[in-house]
Amino acid sequence: MSKSAPSTPTFEQTLSELESIVNEMEQGELPLNEALEKFERGVKLSRLGQQALDQAEQKVKILLSEQGQETLQEFKSEDSE
Repeated sequence: MSKSAPSTPTFEQTLSELESIVNEMEQGELPLNEALEKFERGVKLSRLGQQALDQAEQKVKILLSEQGQETLQEFKSEDSE
């Protein structure tokens, strides 16, 4: 029997697990070995999340270029004024 590849978590699942790891590590009660494992998992999740955001940005750029709008505008929140 062949093992199926684990499914990639959604962006929301990735972010949720990453937040959980951060909360655990901020408490400072994990043994060193477990803290290192959590840190390693957190780095992997961070990369997965960044990849998901990069892919979403590419999709937006493609959709905008299909509509004749070639560039993205910088987002300016009301707080940054």
